[in-house]
Amino acid sequence: MAHIDTGGRGRSVNTELNLVPVIDLMSVLITFLLISAVWTQVSMIQLGASFASPKDPQQQETTPPPLEDLVLKLEVRSNGYVLFVGKDVRPIPMVKGAYDNETLEADLKKVKQMYPDKAGVKIAIENEILYEHVVAVMDTGLRAGFSPELLTGGPN
Repeated sequence: MAHIDTGGRGRSVNTELNLVPVIDLMSVLITFLLISAVWTQVSMIQLGASFASPKDPQQQETTPPPLEDLVLKLEVRSNGYVLFVGKDVRPIPMVKGAYDNETLEADLKKVKQMYPDKAGVKIAIENEILYEHVVAVMDTGLRAGFSPELLTGGPN
């Protein structure tokens, strides 16, 4: 406890300050700061430098991009899948109201043949997608030879 004693003329004021609520508030704020800083670092690590650094549009690529620049991203949407391999975009629509996991697996295997050293596929999922569909997509990625990495937030 803190103690304030003001001496001087007149009546003496003796006040005790309760610092427990201030200490509690500071501990909560410090904990929140540490947790939010960790999540900021994780999202920056997952996105990589290829999203942050735009490429020169005058450069024409004739060879496949290096693996660290290759963006392999799969978006799971309510109307199907969208597979991004570098600059190529491949939509895979739903078939008879169900996700087309066979076509997705075939496309992922083709990408694995083109880039055998590429290890992971980033998966962005809309909020409405059921958990069983998320697990099915991750299993499909594993069967194709990739390790799935879930991104926070949904597709852009």
